[in-house]
Amino acid sequence: MKLRFNSIFLVAAMAGSEAFQVLDTPRKNNACRLHAGSESADTGENEAMSFLRKIGKVGGVANVDFTNVMGVDEGPAGKTIGGGGTKPMRKAKSAYTAVTVDGLVDDLSEPFPVSSSGTQWAGFTDQVMGGRSSGSITREVMDGKLANVLRGKVSLENNGGFVQMATDLALDPSVSRTVDMSNYDGVELEVIYKGDREQEDFNIHLKNDNCDRQFSSYRGTFSIPNGEWTTVRMPFSDFIGKGPGAEEAPFDPSTLRRIGVVAIGREMEVTLGLAGLKFYSVL
Repeated sequence: MKLRFNSIFLVAAMAGSEAFQVLDTPRKNNACRLHAGSESADTGENEAMSFLRKIGKVGGVANVDFTNVMGVDEGPAGKTIGGGGTKPMRKAKSAYTAVTVDGLVDDLSEPFPVSSSGTQWAGFTDQVMGGRSSGSITREVMDGKLANVLRGKVSLENNGGFVQMATDLALDPSVSRTVDMSNYDGVELEVIYKGDREQEDFNIHLKNDNCDRQFSSYRGTFSIPNGEWTTVRMPFSDFIGKGPGAEEAPFDPSTLRRIGVVAIGREMEVTLGLAGLKFYSVL
């Protein structure tokens, strides 16, 4: 079952801060809005899906359609993704394990959109640059695994061309907006692609303190087959700097701010599921 939610993320840049406001905007001919624990009026749910919905693993107000998201490829440079409107209940920061401890960004053990490392997922498209790409992020079971699912349409109109789901890495930005991942060797993710090609390319984008512009990042590309869960490992040596700051400096994992999973650079219909994301060490 595909859930449609009528939330629009608006980015409002202010001096020294970044605000993201979530507005509930009913669509025409959309008679029903689904919330956590609810069941579709016209389609029944099996017990497993009902249980996952009840505990906040799927559904909920955070399954968002960001067709009209205003964002940039990497989000605001050096800023923390925030949210307005209704938020999921969160534990105290001390109850989460920071990503620096074990490398784990998200194993989907927390209610969406909160990651297991205490940060929060959000979506971005090229529309702030005049692009026409659109998308949504949902939490659902996909081919037997619980996943964050990025769906959308990548359009190259008006020099656009990406949709992404991303999360900051620092558990407590009031202490530090960066994390030191220099004890790790790369990024590992479990993903599935569904589409009309035998395989598809996607990117991982990392931002650190060298990325002083909104569109600057260190980028690595991976290819995955259609229709099967795949574990991908990308060593830090695969990441290449793009944009001011990143192009002039080698990649440094000691000041990481954000990680994003991105569909970019080609017109495509995107269906990409993410069941786990972490930093790995070969030792």
